[in-house]
Amino acid sequence: MSNNRPRIKVPYEPLDIAVDLTSVTLLLLMIVYTIMSYSELPDIIPSHLNVKGEVDGHSEKSFLWVLPGLGLIMFLGLSYLNKFPHIHNYMVNITEENALKNYRFSTRILRFTNLFVVLVFACIAYFTIQTAKGHATSIGTWFVPTIIGLSIILPILVLIYSRKINKS
Repeated sequence: MSNNRPRIKVPYEPLDIAVDLTSVTLLLLMIVYTIMSYSELPDIIPSHLNVKGEVDGHSEKSFLWVLPGLGLIMFLGLSYLNKFPHIHNYMVNITEENALKNYRFSTRILRFTNLFVVLVFACIAYFTIQTAKGHATSIGTWFVPTIIGLSIILPILVLIYSRKINKS
């Protein structure tokens, strides 16, 4: 089906640039902070949190590289996928007339997803390092419910807005 869709380049707008730059900045900060802190960390560091945001698992400190590594892989993968909006899933038939608005919306969803993923990984990496250094004991009871809440609310908002832009 996507083979028949228009293949157009979605022009960047200031919001797109700001979201991408914020994601890249957070990703780089996470990597740099991990590099700078690594030699100071003990051999065993926190590696798992319970629902209350308290540490309930530990691993070797090399595990810390999983977060920046996954963050980088996800960022690159979602950024690459964003170059091909004609292959994304849509709830409407894509035509020449509605392609730009739907492609722009879809690429923005991926940009904000990228930002969300990088932000979550950066928060967890920061908390893990701070806890391993003895500066924190809990990420807070707000973290897990916030992530779960946003993971439920945001797709609902996406569906509502998608219906709104395609009413005509």
